[in-house]
Amino acid sequence: MNTDQLTSLRNHLAALLEGGHAYARPETIVAGIPADVRGTRPNGVDHSPWELLEHLRIAQRDMLDFSVAPTYEEIAWPKDYWPATPAPPNDETWDESVAAFLSDLDVARRLAVDEGVDLFAVVPHGTTQTYLRELLLIADHNAHHLGQLILVRKLLKAWP
Repeated sequence: MNTDQLTSLRNHLAALLEGGHAYARPETIVAGIPADVRGTRPNGVDHSPWELLEHLRIAQRDMLDFSVAPTYEEIAWPKDYWPATPAPPNDETWDESVAAFLSDLDVARRLAVDEGVDLFAVVPHGTTQTYLRELLLIADHNAHHLGQLILVRKLLKAWP
């Protein structure tokens, strides 16, 4: 792969993480959810907006930690990947979760375009998992659950 192709791959990967091409941007999806519906599970739906947001935040942070943290401790699936309650304890906790999710997403975007990172190298805590694989996994996982969050918001009449 030549330098131009690698730059193109990095830019496509960053754009995939950013969203807004085939679906709404993550920033739009998590913004403006009224406090009174954040803990509501619509009829027939397994998760509230809070549960989806927290799962997104926790899983994305775990994938980043697995990829770049100096030390990594595996968390228990599924218990540690979901919040204990369908509703956030307060508005501040909600806001912190939104900010952390978006901040970590920015870390993933910057990792994608960092020329000092060999996308094909195995991550520090991996056996075969490369930076490229982990960044694609973040994008894929986020797209799945952000799509669910849009649907939940629509069912709750909380989507623009």
